[in-house]
Amino acid sequence: MTRTVTRAQLSESVYQEVGLSRNESADLVESVLQEVADSLVQGETVKLSSFGSFSVRQKGGRMGRNPKTGEEVPIKPRRVLVFRPSHVLKERINKSMAALKLKTGEAAD
Repeated sequence: MTRTVTRAQLSESVYQEVGLSRNESADLVESVLQEVADSLVQGETVKLSSFGSFSVRQKGGRMGRNPKTGEEVPIKPRRVLVFRPSHVLKERINKSMAALKLKTGEAAD
């Protein structure tokens, strides 16, 4: 089962954990997300300890191919957002996946 975490859920978590009012929690989450976005727009790297880093990378133009028609089409240069998880986050994810496999009876890889 996949689940998407929303801004409202993040705000609710801040409210539950920190004890700010719901409005203050929502404002705090919004401020943090705005700061991250503004930094990325300016081309800065955003590093969150034990979580990962976000950065913007410039991709050059190239020729691509329409998979339906096979026609060559130019792809313009663009900036793309890149997320690199920290080793701490990777280990945590892999441990939870291993525990889930044990729980469901799947063979470990």
